[in-house]
Amino acid sequence: MSVAPLAKLLPGIPGLPSLEQLLAAGANIGHKVLYGGLADLRPMPRTLIDDGTLREVYHYRAGAGSHPTGLPVLLVTPLAAPALCFDLRRGCSLVEHLVKLQRPTYLVEYGEVSFADRRLGVEHWIDEVLPAAVRAVSEHAGGQPVHLVGWSLGGIFATLTAADHGDLPIASVTALGSPFDVSRVPLIAPFRPLVNLADGAVLGGIYRVLGGAPKPLVRRAFQLSSIDKLVTKPLAVVRNLDDAEFLAQIEAVDRFTANMIAYPGRSFGQLYHRFLRANALASGGYDLDDRRIELSTLDKPLLVLAGSGDSIAPIASVQPLVEMVPQASPRFEVVPGGHLGMLTGRAARGTTWKILDGFMTGIDADHLPAADAPRPEADQATTDSAPATAPIGMNRKRRHPSAATRSALTPKR
Repeated sequence: MSVAPLAKLLPGIPGLPSLEQLLAAGANIGHKVLYGGLADLRPMPRTLIDDGTLREVYHYRAGAGSHPTGLPVLLVTPLAAPALCFDLRRGCSLVEHLVKLQRPTYLVEYGEVSFADRRLGVEHWIDEVLPAAVRAVSEHAGGQPVHLVGWSLGGIFATLTAADHGDLPIASVTALGSPFDVSRVPLIAPFRPLVNLADGAVLGGIYRVLGGAPKPLVRRAFQLSSIDKLVTKPLAVVRNLDDAEFLAQIEAVDRFTANMIAYPGRSFGQLYHRFLRANALASGGYDLDDRRIELSTLDKPLLVLAGSGDSIAPIASVQPLVEMVPQASPRFEVVPGGHLGMLTGRAARGTTWKILDGFMTGIDADHLPAADAPRPEADQATTDSAPATAPIGMNRKRRHPSAATRSALTPKR
């Protein structure tokens, strides 16, 4: 029986799809079969401007004739997650949003992690990677201070770096979905006996042998953190076959998960023993080998965002940061979405991104002349979709490129 007669015979029966839904579902299935998917996964165009050991700093290129507006923003990725978190797909890409607003947009990612990187600890990111990235972005943007925006562990690294390096040209810090008190993460509670087994020696021995946490393990852990969604995903897809946006988001998230990266051994050990077992950040600071970082010393404006449905960093685990940084005049907001959804879900476009825009724009006014302050969004020009210099998420080991390569990749200022 054809679709049209079926709709006429069974009009308005609850639970049955309408003719329009059936036609839309058929079109979506056909598009996926013919073209391989519904999501526009083209990466935003970018250029490498600086790199080092597990450090790659990119500048996102705006369209021809654009006028840079506002202070530069540096997006800080967490360990093990690909930079796709900030450029998930067209229409749900924070990078695309910022570039369309003509804000100078940069990102730091870390490339592929290998066994040779097993001795790199958390201090490498706090003392080397982020300070070097901030200075490179500030220089590339004409000496302006930089907005740091970090997601998950990237937000923790950004906050610790800003608190410990007061001399860096940082305009503000934003931490999205960053848990500072892991005792308030219900997801961890069932695994607490395993985490503390033999005073941590069991899991500790495993990651030392492996040189860290390998990619397959990281990918599976992220999937299991949303086990309810993983189990119900097939049914959700069937129920939403007529919703191209829903299906495109599923495709983009699947690609993100497939591109997870390994943890370096020593860094994973510190995260396991100090962040997870000892809940060190809940004390208001973090002990490195040679000093302690006190979060109370942070004196840059701070925005803290928590996802209402986040199981990895629930609201109760994120909010304690606000009480630790009295000098930062912190602002705290709860936004819709889970751990990734709060950053780049469909609802983030009208919530998380708007809050972030307003926060950074208010700070821009204290640093920039009126002519360079951000304009209303309706006045912004959009960027074209030129091919990317380096596809985001396709990480590779790039440590010391030749002078010729660096010259070719670095834009003229």
